[in-house]
Amino acid sequence: MPDKDADIVIRTLPRLEASHIAQLAEVLIDCVEGGASVSFMLPLTRERALAFWTKVAAGAAAGERVVLIAEDAHGICGTVQLILDLPENQPHRADVAKMLVHRRARRRGLGEALMRTAEVEAKKRGRTLLVLDAVTGGDASRLYERLGWIKVGDVPRFALMPDGAECGTTYYYRDLGS
Repeated sequence: MPDKDADIVIRTLPRLEASHIAQLAEVLIDCVEGGASVSFMLPLTRERALAFWTKVAAGAAAGERVVLIAEDAHGICGTVQLILDLPENQPHRADVAKMLVHRRARRRGLGEALMRTAEVEAKKRGRTLLVLDAVTGGDASRLYERLGWIKVGDVPRFALMPDGAECGTTYYYRDLGS
């Protein structure tokens, strides 16, 4: 699925090769250095970023998660994951995680395109309920609300920003079955 710019293509990666892992690590590092609260603190070393994506690759290969990427002329510039490995009483649900857009590709509709593609992929896999969390009041929260995600509530001081400052987290869901 292309986004507004014809040079960006979004696709799933059933298997992550070493080149994918390296590029995804660069996207993660860029996002954390840009202030995104996505589970990592500054400084985020390349080794830690590579280790994270290597673990994600194992989960994707095992069918526990779906990794979507966005590519432009320079390589991978965005990603989002559907986590499918949930308890047996939740076969209809997936968690959305690590929606990341490299700073070079922002403000071009890429986040929206990634999220819409994730919804399509979730439906293909029989998932009708999606859940995610985002920094309260952040850019991602505004995106999710614009896309029609339903806000469940806020948890103050839930996590830390990469620089150590506390931040709240807002939980959202999207019902794909109605």
